[in-house]
Amino acid sequence: MTVAMAQLERMRKSATIATILLVEDEVLISDMVADILEEQGFAVHVAATADEALRHIESGAQVDALFTDVHLPGGMDGSELAARVRAMRPDMPIVYASGRWSPDEGSPLVPRSVFLAKPYDPRDAGMLLKRLVSRPH
Repeated sequence: MTVAMAQLERMRKSATIATILLVEDEVLISDMVADILEEQGFAVHVAATADEALRHIESGAQVDALFTDVHLPGGMDGSELAARVRAMRPDMPIVYASGRWSPDEGSPLVPRSVFLAKPYDPRDAGMLLKRLVSRPH
């Protein structure tokens, strides 16, 4: 990496609004959402399963907000992931997304969380995340 590239990378990181853990198993969706969130100034870590996301959080990695699909492959869905994250980090903003599930059916949302119905505009999701991470907890 050249000196100029290293300086640009440091500037980009210092201008980051927050770090988002995006949990989405559909690669096209996760790529599109991650790209738009990064354009809006977020650092984004993508996980395809709830287990992978939980391991990332448990590693002590910087995560300022969780943005998770509800239906995920594996033994844990986004609702269970959100409940576990809330127990570990009570003040972390959590956003759920789903095109097949709504909060009035099945598992309730964890306190102080938000639901987005799919399809959603990733730019709107970014504006929502900006508001959530800028609020005092």
